[in-house]
Amino acid sequence: MAAATPFALGAGWAPPRGRTPVGEGAPLTRPTPTLLRNAALALTMDGTLGEGPLGTVEHADVLMRDGVIAAVGTRLTTPPGTQVIDASGKLLMPGFVDIHTHLWQASMRGGCADRDLFGWLADCNRATFPRISATDMYRFVRLAALDTVQSGVTTVVDWVDAIPYDTTVQYVRALTDTGVRFVYAMFQAEPQAALLTRVKKELIDPVPLASAQIATHAARALEGLNRLHWDIAQDLDVMLNSHVLERVEQRADDPIGVLADIGALGPRLLMNHAIHLSDDEIATVASHDVRAAHCPLSNMRLASGVMRLPDLGRSGMKVGLGQDGGTNDTSDFFALMKTAIGLQRARALNADVFPQVHDALRSATLGGAEAIGMADRIGSLTPGKRADVILIDPAALNFAPRFDWVGQVVFNGRPENVHAVFVDGRPLKLDGRLVGVDTGYVVREAETAAAHLRDTA
Repeated sequence: MAAATPFALGAGWAPPRGRTPVGEGAPLTRPTPTLLRNAALALTMDGTLGEGPLGTVEHADVLMRDGVIAAVGTRLTTPPGTQVIDASGKLLMPGFVDIHTHLWQASMRGGCADRDLFGWLADCNRATFPRISATDMYRFVRLAALDTVQSGVTTVVDWVDAIPYDTTVQYVRALTDTGVRFVYAMFQAEPQAALLTRVKKELIDPVPLASAQIATHAARALEGLNRLHWDIAQDLDVMLNSHVLERVEQRADDPIGVLADIGALGPRLLMNHAIHLSDDEIATVASHDVRAAHCPLSNMRLASGVMRLPDLGRSGMKVGLGQDGGTNDTSDFFALMKTAIGLQRARALNADVFPQVHDALRSATLGGAEAIGMADRIGSLTPGKRADVILIDPAALNFAPRFDWVGQVVFNGRPENVHAVFVDGRPLKLDGRLVGVDTGYVVREAETAAAHLRDTA
């Protein structure tokens, strides 16, 4: 075996020169080649690499080099200059893909706890958002992005309502400083629509881990704006991202009819929530390969309803999972998977209903990547894809003893079981701790921003 650099999780690791300290925005250096050695079980999400629908491999090695998965197997040869991480006893899988959230909503955690969607929008969301300064926006987004990373999320789609350019600079900076892969789904009203192109060109395109979408609210009363957003999305060659039928009352807005009329139905459309689709609408969007984000924890919190996930599954639609910001209340992707399963079982009084455990795990990884058109780059441990990888430690009071590890990932897992997180081959979490981050400082900064909101209430 070739010589290798020994490496124990967390032992003596320091951010490489040029790695961003909190808030400095410096470019990242090239990731060090890394071999994850002898994981007890890998869920590769690639059936050609292992057994069953999750492509499971026992005693698995994963080699990450130049930001991509270079090889997956057992007893891989270690190239010279490669650091080796002993993953014995750990579970290894692709990072979670959160395809719908609003990270700024960390600013009002726990708020409007007795409101439905419309009450929450009126009394918390719209009452808070305009009062957040550019500096404080950075603080809130930084807090939430780090929280979601430590839960095992490596890609996040952040739907951001209309904000000024200088606030957008700080929003994108907060995401960039975190090191997470992100899709910035940006909304602007018609008078400021030119900002969408400017933001993509000046703020998103220069960031290697960033990409863009155009965000909209599909409704007949906004059809002109929806059409403008779809035109801009086509000009920029990005997806259109719309909230659709989160509440049954929104049927009066005819969102599916509007999206059809403007020509947006197709694989470049991501619908969030899509709870109250009719049979005909499910058939229509499925036939056009429209994608959907399922946000079960938020939907429960806001009394919005339960997505017809079994029907969408039978239709062949590509559906991923989303935390949906403040009304998810926690950045716990394991709880999200468990809830996606549990809601359908409670509704159907049937434990055999879709999704099953392997369906939830796929939706959290490769399914989410498919839904946002990034399955060629992320979502599985397929060699050649980006090295977005997490290690889960089952040796914990909430997880042990071993019985059915695949089921335990969904039903027993919690963010504290996420032992390590890599994005593009760079470690963002090791030994259960965020790398190069003073979490106390981040929390204090968020508390300062929250105090500003209270002072201006």
